[in-house]
Order: sequence, then structure tokens, then C-alpha cells
Amino acid sequence: MKTVLDFLDRQAETRPDAALFCDEFESLTVNAVKERADRAGSALLRRGAQREAVLVFMRRSGAMIAAFFGVWRADCFYVPVDAEMGETRIRSIIERVRPRFAIVDETADPLLFTCGFSGEAIEAGEAFSAPVDADALAAARRKTTDADPAYLVFTSGSTGAPKGVVGIHRAVRDYAKQITDALQVDETDVFGMQAPLYVDACLKEILSALKCGSRVVIVPKRLFMTPVPLVEFLNAHGITALCWVVPALTLISALRTFDEVVPKFLKTVAFGSEVMPPKQLKLWREHVPARYLNLYGPTECTGMTCCYEVDRDFSDGERIPIGRAFDNAEVFLIDENGNRADEGEIYIRGTSVTGGYYRDPERTKLAFVQNPLNPDYPETVYRTGDLARYNAYGELEFLGRRDDQIKHMGHRIELGELESAAKAIEGVTAACAVFDRERSVLGLIYTGALEKAEVLSALRNRLPEYLLPKRTVRVERIPLTENGKTDRKAACGLLYR
Repeated sequence: MKTVLDFLDRQAETRPDAALFCDEFESLTVNAVKERADRAGSALLRRGAQREAVLVFMRRSGAMIAAFFGVWRADCFYVPVDAEMGETRIRSIIERVRPRFAIVDETADPLLFTCGFSGEAIEAGEAFSAPVDADALAAARRKTTDADPAYLVFTSGSTGAPKGVVGIHRAVRDYAKQITDALQVDETDVFGMQAPLYVDACLKEILSALKCGSRVVIVPKRLFMTPVPLVEFLNAHGITALCWVVPALTLISALRTFDEVVPKFLKTVAFGSEVMPPKQLKLWREHVPARYLNLYGPTECTGMTCCYEVDRDFSDGERIPIGRAFDNAEVFLIDENGNRADEGEIYIRGTSVTGGYYRDPERTKLAFVQNPLNPDYPETVYRTGDLARYNAYGELEFLGRRDDQIKHMGHRIELGELESAAKAIEGVTAACAVFDRERSVLGLIYTGALEKAEVLSALRNRLPEYLLPKRTVRVERIPLTENGKTDRKAACGLLYR
């Protein structure tokens, strides 16, 4: 088995008529996905595509996923783009990649060319109806190796300019095993997909469908504004598994949705992207009997790398562990002196480490480094910039970003400590701690029913004086990055409104 396409071929042999990807527009069977992939791959090969980046600019749908496979059929790698990313971001991606080909639907017109694309745009309907060139597809398949790029996705850019991460077939194939082993899913499971298709988070559901025969239902984005209809949608579609970012889950629990409706069929709830507040996890566990998994992993290491299955209760202020590394990966901590430690920066080694940043050698050198514990031969590991420690159970606990450690009032503190304390307050539904370095102002952005004075009063009972925010702002919604993580840069901009 060389690439992820082998999983699709296996499903086509055993379950050709099984529903694979479902959205508002259509339900695609395994055979339908394979046929569209073959036709789109043939269309690209006929135009001379050769092991290159191909833009896929479509609405979030099963058809967009089928286009990804079509790019793979042509021995190329896909670059996912969606109109909701915004013109500035799309333009920066096109400038960096300079693709010759794009598979598009009507959402790309005229934005694609407004953003500087100068190649050939192939309408998805045309690509999916193109005649199959079996000989060309077979020749392309023979040339593909598991060391070739599979995709190019761009990081959120919340801490700087977006970086294009090169995912490798070998790593994606291995991730399929690791994530499905962790989730313990099979062909009876139905995923409710929350993630956009232009981030690597969507691989959890896509790979589960390919490897295990699970069905994926793409949840309309608009439902994440209305938690009761969102849960009703999950029930209507018999959703058994969720792999969602924390804000999507807490939207449901924090707004007392469980008083009106409860997910009926859920067996597995996996969460990641940021720290789950213990009080919100408690609400979920009280109302929805399921397996709960805390996942951790950077885009630079092909999705998730660590997993912790919740096996005990956590009180406010406790850290929910990120657990232990998947098989075929090692996570280790390095202290400020470059030594292995029980507390320090997370480094990751193994097959999951991606190919670096696309056409960005300087930033690649800073993050993809020689293993500091191996002086004997070349071995690239990923330096995450995340801080962690081992707890009494031998589990890893995420402490925050190295960038989020600040010096304030003579103390070295972590923004996550203020944030966790705020999220534990009854009446606060979400919170984000920020630090304006220019003005040396520690701030807190929050949502909920409490007035600022009430929040500050509660914080004084929980935190030392130096950790109390100088500015506290209540907002209607915490700003999020495109992949659902808290956008601290945007939140900091709300401090003085």
C-alpha cells in the first residue's frame, strides 16, 4: 500500500454502493467518489499535470473531497481553498503556490481570478464528467511513491503570516491507522463533520471513512450558530461520532442546550484545538454517555499525535491531559538547556512529521530541526513551540504556547492560567486571555451573562494580584481562526473598543 488511494480502492471492492460522504446537496457512494476521482485525474493528466500543486476551490462538500482524490489520481497534491477564507488569504496562497491548474465550482467565480490566479480553471462538473484514461491513470499510479506530497494546507496565521504545510502520503496513510485505532470506529459509525476542508482537521473523518467504511455527514456551517437545531441535526442523521474543536462543543453545553435536546446516538466525542474547560466536559459527560477523547497534534505532524481517553472527573482548574503519543510517534520534552526533561517544549519525531513549509526554507529551518537528542546521524524532528509536562499518571499535560509565556509585573506567567480561571466561573461561557506587549496590558475577553465587575470579583478569589487582567471586555463572540481555534491576535484588538 503506497497512498491513501489504496483505501478507496479497497472500499470500492467490498462496499461499492455504501454511502461515503453526504452533504446538503448530495450523497456520494464509494463508487461515485472513485468514478469522479478517476475522471478528474484523467482531466488533469490530459492537460499535462505532473506531480504539482493543484488548487481545489469549491464549497465544503463531498464533491470537494472527491476532487482531492482526483488530484491524487493524477500523481499531484491538492491545495484546498474556500471562499470563506477571504480574498487576502486566498491571494497569499496563490502568490506562494503559483498553481497551473485549479478545480473549481461556482463559488470560485470571480474571486479566483481577482486573487491573482493565472492558470487554467477546470469546472468541477467538467472534471467529473471527463472520459477516463485508464492507461494514463495507471502510469501516474506507478510513478507515485509514499514519499510524495499528498496535500498543501496553510496554517491559520493567527501568530504571523500563513505557512504552507506539505503533507506526505506515507504520513497520511499511517495517520489513518493511528486515528481510527484511537477512535475505535467501524462501518456502522456516522461522523458529523465540523471542520472546514481547507485544514488538516478534516482528515480524521475522511480517513475513517476510507479505512473503516464509516459514513461522513458534513454539518452545515450555519447550524453552529444555533445549538438546538445543531443537536437536532445530529439526531436526525444518526450521528455516532464527533471530532470537533472545543468551541463547537462548548457552544452546545454552555448555552444549556441539553435542557431542551440531547444527542441520542453519540458513542465517541473527540475534541482538540485548545483546552476543554472541565466544567463543560462535565456537562457533556453528565448528559451524553460516550467515550471522550482529548486529542493533540500540530498540522506540521499530520493531524493529531497524542490521545487521552477521559477516565476520571476533573475539577475546575485541573488540566485535562493530552495523554500519550500514538504508535509510531515519539513525543519528548526539551528544557531551556536542550536536555530531555519532565517539563519543557514538545518535540515530535516519527513518520507523522511533514515535509516542512512550502517554498519557505527559513521558517522550515526554525521548526523542522535536527533531533537534539541524536548527534549521530541526520534525523528531522518538529519543534512545536508548545509547552507540556508529565503528571503523576505519566500523562502529558499541555501548558500553553511558548509565545504565550509573558513577563508581567515581575512575574513569568502563562496566559492559559488566567484563561482557565475565567472559564471556570459560573456565568462565563468562553474566555480568551491576551497580552498587549506594546502597552504591557494583560487583558481578558469573555462571553457570558456576568458583568465585568462580577468576573473580576470572582477572579480575585482564584488568582494572585499579578494575574488579574488590567482590561476586561465582554463580547458577543470570541473571535476564532479559520480552523476553529481562538484567534488571540483578533481578540487583543478588542481590548480597547
